[in-house]
Amino acid sequence: MAALDLLGRRWTLRVIWELHRNGAPIGFRDLQRRCDDMSSSVLATRLTELREAGIAASTSTAAQPAVHLTALGDDLVTAMGPLLDWSRAWAERR
Repeated sequence: MAALDLLGRRWTLRVIWELHRNGAPIGFRDLQRRCDDMSSSVLATRLTELREAGIAASTSTAAQPAVHLTALGDDLVTAMGPLLDWSRAWAERR
């Protein structure tokens, strides 16, 4: 239930998707832009929650801090694959 609670929070799945889609660590501002300019406070909160859950991690580069999915986060994206397939089929029926 804790996982479903986390994943059900506003913007959480979008943040995970964008981190997955990028495939490499991404800076806060770039991630914010990819998430349709969500508020910085909401993004910071979601990233903190995802880091605390072990789904995302921070890295520091010479240029700036960045965030990326962990192995657990990658496993989550893989586990959500059937849901993505289902949602595509559902969207086609509408």
